[in-house]
Amino acid sequence: MANIDVLFRPFSLKTLTLKNRIVMAPMTRTFSPDGIPGDDVAAYYRRRAEGDVGLILSEGTVVDRPGARNHPGIPVFHGDAALQGWQNVIDEVHAAGGRMGPQIWHVGSVPLRDVTWEPDYIESPSGLVMPDVERGHAMTDEDIADTIAAFARAAADAKRLGFDTLELHGAHGYLIDQFFWGETNQRTDAFGGATIKQRARFAAEIVKSVRQAVGPDFPLILRVSQWKPQDYNARLAPTPLALEDWLAPLVAAGVDILHCSQRRFWEPEFPEVDGENGLNFAGWTKKVTGAATISVGSVGLSDEFISTFSGKSAGVASLDNLLERLERDEFDLIAVGRALLSNPDWAAKVHRQELDSLHGFDPASLGQLV
Repeated sequence: MANIDVLFRPFSLKTLTLKNRIVMAPMTRTFSPDGIPGDDVAAYYRRRAEGDVGLILSEGTVVDRPGARNHPGIPVFHGDAALQGWQNVIDEVHAAGGRMGPQIWHVGSVPLRDVTWEPDYIESPSGLVMPDVERGHAMTDEDIADTIAAFARAAADAKRLGFDTLELHGAHGYLIDQFFWGETNQRTDAFGGATIKQRARFAAEIVKSVRQAVGPDFPLILRVSQWKPQDYNARLAPTPLALEDWLAPLVAAGVDILHCSQRRFWEPEFPEVDGENGLNFAGWTKKVTGAATISVGSVGLSDEFISTFSGKSAGVASLDNLLERLERDEFDLIAVGRALLSNPDWAAKVHRQELDSLHGFDPASLGQLV
């Protein structure tokens, strides 16, 4: 195996200092009745801090906006009871020596797979959930302004509660991503447009509002993706130039770190440009924007996470490709998802090179907070 030490180099950006390059990826868990994270949620995240994860990103937790969540067990990030629950979470993580940020979210018009519950109000840029499929209402100017303000309030609360950073969820076909995607953003006003640069205005306004709410030194992460559950092969940016047009303005607006989600982190983003062993999504994003990046996508497992939806398990996989990419600074941080569900101490075991003691991913782990 390649040198494991590269995964355990410290990382610092603004006020954020991490002991290693490992990030716990946000994963929806739906264990927060009435949207309030309880002691079990706090203990779940604390175990990952005790297991030496460098940065924990919470499951998506939603802003104060009708229809922002698509399951009653998804946590919210507003209201005294929920914010007190999150205060308990960050206090537990800090007590274990960890660092954490909430992922701030609005699901847009996307339903949760195999769940019949839905909110009373559903909104999206153009009342579409996927190409030519209507679901919910097209957002008015007032809706957009209120949503931008809701993100800013959540960000201010995250800083007030003592979180170390926060992540805006702009990926995977949810609200911000629905504005990015031309197939779901058919608007003819200033929040629409023929180009990805034009359609990124909604995200840019959220970033500016959040940056104003948290000040210049608080680190801000934005998660983005090309693919989405509505279309696994979607390409918002088919070329490096389009990628720059999309993401560079968001960095200029105030994003510090771009969390670049792909289904398999080892796959090249633009093989027609730099070959089959070329830069991945996070690598190209770092190259064209100059921002720090997080890579993610089936780390440490033998099967990609889409297989999870069909109840498939995944075995433990080599980390050599990851370590080689980190060695050449292709990206800055690596997010680990399903491997951390079955192995709260995944980071510590990897550091000790106890790879034989790691468990693969068992879909049954989704049904409990291990």
